[in-house]
Amino acid sequence: GAVRAAGAAMAAAPRWRERLFALYFLSHIPITALIDLQPLLPAGIAPRALTDLLQQYATSFRDPMMLQPPEWFKAFIYCEAFLQLPFFPVAAYAFLKGGCRWIRTPAIIYSTHVATTLFAILAHILFHDFSKSEHAGPQSLRERLVLLSIYLPYLLIPLLLLFTMLCNPHYKHVEKRKRK
Repeated sequence: GAVRAAGAAMAAAPRWRERLFALYFLSHIPITALIDLQPLLPAGIAPRALTDLLQQYATSFRDPMMLQPPEWFKAFIYCEAFLQLPFFPVAAYAFLKGGCRWIRTPAIIYSTHVATTLFAILAHILFHDFSKSEHAGPQSLRERLVLLSIYLPYLLIPLLLLFTMLCNPHYKHVEKRKRK
């Protein structure tokens, strides 16, 4: 009885994780559209309140990449604009609805892509010499860890998403199509 109940619970869609993923994707839409894409826009295009918000963030957390992104970081922002942003509402819908097995492959692609970009960003935060940056970057280990903590959820949640899509029986089970 208990083993079968545990197996049934494991096979069911993991609702707390689906809610977390839905919140992650829903919150990512305005963050991406209003803040993250600003470095790609010509100066003066974004509303002053949004540029001030980005400036305040970059100064408070010593994140010069958002004010003057290196080319590799700008490439990641283009990926966020053209690959990730269109996916966010689709993923939010799937996880809000719950139990949508069709999200498995797109979620695996998304999570591996984002985890790969985040490893590069986190390594840059930890090891780059920011002393010659035009905008203040992290200098001490504490400042580097504070900035790292801002980016870390964008690695950890995609890794949890990947783990869920690969290991949860609900998402691993694919219904076989009938042959005619």
